[in-house]
Amino acid sequence: MVNARPAAGGGRWVEISPERLKGWLDGFYGRHDGATENGLTLTGASNGDTATLHPPPGLDAVADVDSLLAGVSRPPRVGLLLARKGALAVGVVDGTHVSTSKVERFYVQGRTAAGGWSQQRYARRRDNQASAAAQKAADLVARVLLPALPDLAALVCGGDRSMVDAVLVDRRLEPLVALRHPHLLDTPEPRLEVLRDAAVAARRVRIHLVP
Repeated sequence: MVNARPAAGGGRWVEISPERLKGWLDGFYGRHDGATENGLTLTGASNGDTATLHPPPGLDAVADVDSLLAGVSRPPRVGLLLARKGALAVGVVDGTHVSTSKVERFYVQGRTAAGGWSQQRYARRRDNQASAAAQKAADLVARVLLPALPDLAALVCGGDRSMVDAVLVDRRLEPLVALRHPHLLDTPEPRLEVLRDAAVAARRVRIHLVP
C-alpha cells in the first residue's frame, strides 16, 4: 500500500508497505536514470530529486537501503498504544499480528455551552473524568505491555497526542516511554479493528520526497 501527503517545509511524505518497498525503489531508480545512495537518502541522477527513507519503529539502527530491506522482511515485536479521551486500545504486535490486546472505553463528559458558574463546574467535572480515564488507561497499558517489555523493540502510539502523553506520565510506564517512537499514527477512536489496522500501518516505511 502507498499513501502520500504534503510535507511541512516542502516535498511530500509517501508511506510504503514493506512488501512494495523493493518495487518502489526500482521505480525511483528507473524514473531518475539511476540514483546515488548516501545512507538512507537517494538522489536521482537525472534531476537531483531526493528520497529519504525513514525505517519503521524498531529498526531505528538501520543505516542503509540493503539493511532496511533486510529489516522489514523480519519485523520486530512492538507495543501499540492508541488513545483518545474516551477510549484506549493497547496491544503487542508480532509482524502484523496483534498477539495480545485490550480495548476499553471511558466516560468523559462532552463540552457544554453553559456559561458562568455552570461552565466552570462542568469543566472541573470533565477534567476529573479525563484524569480518571488516563489513570485507568495506564493500568491497562501496564497490564498488557510491561510483561512483554523485554521483547519489545519499540512503542508505537496513535490517536490524540495529549491523551497518549497523559497515559504515559504514569511512572510505571517509564521503560515504555524510553522505547516510544516519535511518529504518532493518525487513527480514529480506538477499537479492536482500529488496533489491527494500526499494526499494519506501523510497519510502513515513510519516505520524504523532494520535490
